[in-house]
Amino acid sequence: MADLRALFSSNDPSSFDVAEAFTDRRSQWVLVAAALEEHLRRIASRSFDVEDLEAPRGNVLHFHGVGGVGKSTLLRKIEAALTAAEHRPEQWGAPTWTERVLPIRIDLSRAASTGADFERVILTIRLALAGALGRPMPSFDVALRHYWEHVHPGEPLDEYIRRSGLAGKFANMLPQQLQAGVGEVAAALALPGLAGSAAGQLTSALVTALRERHERALALAGATRTAALLEATPDLEALSFYPHLLAWDLSRLPEKKRIVPVVLLDTFEDTSDRHRDFERLLQRLVWLMPGAFFVIGGRSRLPWADPALHGQLDWTGPAAWPGLAASSSAASLTVPQPRAAGSGARQYLIGDLSPEDCETHLARRLVQDDRPLIDADIRAAITARSHGLPLHLDLAVSRFLEIRRTGRTPTAADFDCTFPALLARTLSDLTPEERHLLRSVALLDAFDVELATRTAGLAQQASARRLVERPLVNENPYALWPYHLHRAIRSAVRDDDHSDDRWTPADWDQAATRALAALGDQWTSATALDPSRMLLVACLRQGLRLARDHRLTDLGWLTAAAHAYTDDSVWEPLTLPTDTTSASDTPADALAELLTAITRRQHEHRQRTVERLSEVLDSGLLSAELTELALYYRAKAYKDLDQGAAARAGMRQVADAGGRLAPKARRGLANLSRLAGDFPTALAAVPTLGWKGRHHRVLGDIHWSHANTDQAVVAFEAGRAEAEEHGAAGERAMMQVRLALALSFADPDRADAELCLAHQLLEGLDQRSNALLAQVVALIKDAGTDGITDRARSLNTDITAAGLPFLHRFVELAVAFHHAVREEDQELAAAIRRLRELTATGDFAYFTDIAHFMGGLPLPGPTTTQWIDSPDAVRTRWQHLVHTRRTRTGR
Repeated sequence: MADLRALFSSNDPSSFDVAEAFTDRRSQWVLVAAALEEHLRRIASRSFDVEDLEAPRGNVLHFHGVGGVGKSTLLRKIEAALTAAEHRPEQWGAPTWTERVLPIRIDLSRAASTGADFERVILTIRLALAGALGRPMPSFDVALRHYWEHVHPGEPLDEYIRRSGLAGKFANMLPQQLQAGVGEVAAALALPGLAGSAAGQLTSALVTALRERHERALALAGATRTAALLEATPDLEALSFYPHLLAWDLSRLPEKKRIVPVVLLDTFEDTSDRHRDFERLLQRLVWLMPGAFFVIGGRSRLPWADPALHGQLDWTGPAAWPGLAASSSAASLTVPQPRAAGSGARQYLIGDLSPEDCETHLARRLVQDDRPLIDADIRAAITARSHGLPLHLDLAVSRFLEIRRTGRTPTAADFDCTFPALLARTLSDLTPEERHLLRSVALLDAFDVELATRTAGLAQQASARRLVERPLVNENPYALWPYHLHRAIRSAVRDDDHSDDRWTPADWDQAATRALAALGDQWTSATALDPSRMLLVACLRQGLRLARDHRLTDLGWLTAAAHAYTDDSVWEPLTLPTDTTSASDTPADALAELLTAITRRQHEHRQRTVERLSEVLDSGLLSAELTELALYYRAKAYKDLDQGAAARAGMRQVADAGGRLAPKARRGLANLSRLAGDFPTALAAVPTLGWKGRHHRVLGDIHWSHANTDQAVVAFEAGRAEAEEHGAAGERAMMQVRLALALSFADPDRADAELCLAHQLLEGLDQRSNALLAQVVALIKDAGTDGITDRARSLNTDITAAGLPFLHRFVELAVAFHHAVREEDQELAAAIRRLRELTATGDFAYFTDIAHFMGGLPLPGPTTTQWIDSPDAVRTRWQHLVHTRRTRTGR
């Protein structure tokens, strides 16, 4: 089918080919074909009774989706495919049924709650049957003529059909068939003179004959309820029940004349009104014609299976419409694969097109010399911006032709935009309150009903509940916040500068402030009951972006959340989308960069971490509390870079401030004392540290350095238990790695088991230094076996790439232990020389002493190490570990 709008957009349409590029949608066709085939089997059964008004209905299939997703195009293609095989896409495959079907597509757009609309629906169906059958439907036709003369006195039906736009090649046949039907009934009643009389006289005669059980009258119009229907006042209410007579007439057709109407009701959302008046009439049509099959397309789910509608519609609840019940469709939020088509579900969300389908659509839409007129880079840009929404693709094609018409060659940059028409389509059927809510949630990456209501500043949740039921809101029931706007619609809402009720920048900032506060309330409330790391990270990501994009200066809860994020050392990425609209000069920018730098240190060289944190500190945008956070982590990076003096200065500054991070800074100072070999000072600090200062970790590090394995194990196990008690997954993993480290020298078997658990606990935590330390532990537990030096060399390469030079000392200590066990004196001496070079700054110098102890070697001179007991006792314990391992390895 030609795209006429595109065809008329150029003075030289012959220079390129314009075609409607229908994308696959094969899954939807499979659903239609399977449901229709099942319907045909059901109505062919001997047990099927067209007059059974109590049986559940399965004669309806509903597709719903956001405006512009392609519902109307799909229904038009289904109509064409059912009309003639040559119009059916090849990939859809041939149907398996042999029965005659009659597709009848009715566009309900711009429908209003008036009787004329329902009349048009009834007349459209009857006109289609007139053309397909060429014969009257006696009982229905008599009723319709009776209705017409009562409601439209003096207005011939054929004139109305022409005036209303229903005229077609079968327009003249319907009045003729109505007259023929009347003649049949008059002849059956042996009252031929009534054929040309007023409809009321014939109707009265037919009712009398039916009441008296006249055989010929029953043969022509013998449905059980015919007489009652004809006796009723012929108004719109009565007309809505006449489809029952049409269904009965169709069921009485001879076998060779049998036909099954497939009625496609498009744009069903335009039938909505406050009292569901028009929808109630259409539902009667579907219910009273169980032999017909209905395919409905609309923006929202068809709620007929909702018991809450009882009283508003005639037939409601899952017992009446089992295929439309929520339980039937909830399992598949989008159209399922073909193998699931026979599941009995009759309601499906039409999803977006895949990137491949978008590419195909754009490549085939405009063709010149058998090549796509739209270049590949432009197609890619349109596809990315469309998020799979077909309407966006169509609007982009129109924009392409508009730009081309000006004489300029379109570029990909021309399509980095949204289209007002897309937003207008979205807003058209929303109430003012829902429009306000839509704009509010456009600020959020994801939301729940409560968050949406708070962001919009509403007192009740009703509007939010209505909005999330619309297909423009996608749902993931397993997500933290289950709802998110369709991305193309979200972009259009945010970029809107055309709508009459569009928001001002101040409106957006006020909504952003409400959203930030609502996120903070969710996090703080949840934390008080049951802290959730997932909720913390999600709130931080959304909150930081809101504060940055809207330049909000009061970070409020974000400061506390930043500390909570760093406390557990898990390091999920917090990188925000790039903001190209303004400079990075807000407190939110600084906080986002601070947390990003802290997180990225697991993947970047520690020198880069120092540079990034220094830039944030120099910006002056951080609060005093957040300045301490930056100072603390810069000091930690200095420590890892062997810059002890800078590390001590930073830790001392944070500790002296007495703020939230003071206990951690005191732990840092204690560790720096240990690294300098001042173990008594480090040990004296332990009682002052507590949980926040990770006292058990500091104590365990002191004990394993003295080869006090049992005491180190007790400390690390206590630290692990304390971390579990506080729900600190990151600290628990660190304790587990250190527990394995303490055991790796003395008990390789248990160390192996503890190391396996450590790897499990590290999974997903992004603790690079601890992951590398775990590899060092594996070297130590395997010391004395072959291949250690090669493994150590490879591990040193990884450590260098990670920018964690302090770990080189651990590797060389492991290598020294290995050579001491194997009594390889020259190799041990070389390892000691490397250790001496690595500890020349003074930090970890005691590792060199330990290496001498392992080999039973005298120290080359005075040492700066101050042990917590005598150096001879430490030497004895380390030599014992070496001898034990030597015995174990058979050396």
